[in-house]
Amino acid sequence: MEVILKQDVAKLGYKDDIVTEKNGYGRNYLIPQGLAILATGTNKKIVAENKKQKSYKENKIVNEATNIAKALETITLKIGAKAGTSGKIFGSVNAIQIAQALKEQFNFEFDRKQIEVDGDSIKELGSYKAKVKLHKEISAEIDFEVFAE
Repeated sequence: MEVILKQDVAKLGYKDDIVTEKNGYGRNYLIPQGLAILATGTNKKIVAENKKQKSYKENKIVNEATNIAKALETITLKIGAKAGTSGKIFGSVNAIQIAQALKEQFNFEFDRKQIEVDGDSIKELGSYKAKVKLHKEISAEIDFEVFAE
């Protein structure tokens, strides 16, 4: 079943993408939740026209995302955590703490869903990398260091 996404759906696609999905998933979840519409000929033409009109705005957004990505790749984030003598953290460091630290230290504001940490959470002191999704085609890697408070 071909559907046109009305908004971004995680691990499926972005707004105005035409995706092929199983019939049950499209008919029972995507369409009733308002996440997608059927990909008929008329709907495809409407989406094509909308995409054409949005291309200028899209180029501007891509340029801004590229500039932010360049700025993010030059910084090193420092995150403090309570830890034992062996280097194990009490709790963990995840995307929420990284988003808060980016806002506090460098005034970059991101949603926690835009940040991917290898292994979902960090449980030991050390240096790590996280990926920030700025746009559907652009992402940046952030170096961050977890240190004992």
